[in-house]
Amino acid sequence: MSQRARLFAIVSVAGLLVGASACNELFPKRSKGEKLFREHCAECHGIDGAGNTPNYLGNAWADLRDEDWKTGGDADSIAATVASGVFGGMPGFSDRLTPEEIRLIVDHLRVLRGEKLPEKVQ
Repeated sequence: MSQRARLFAIVSVAGLLVGASACNELFPKRSKGEKLFREHCAECHGIDGAGNTPNYLGNAWADLRDEDWKTGGDADSIAATVASGVFGGMPGFSDRLTPEEIRLIVDHLRVLRGEKLPEKVQ
């Protein structure tokens, strides 16, 4: 793949991620947790939580769907990580999100991991 094609691919993916988080209002049937995940997490972890984003491709810790977790993969550990962040790798969100919003993100992540059924949104 040429340098130009690689750059185009990266810019395209970045544009899709920005557009995906910005279009929450166009898709009102998304759960609040999914909307929060897209707004605060998808840029680094991808919409599907796989971590296949330009900055984190190949970083095993960016894939949130597997069992390979640096800080523990249970719901309480995930919530604590979202709140406090990971030194040098992820910012904390306790200053931007309420505990309830963090719980909603964790619930959505559990849906992505196949541990929980998606909530019905009307």
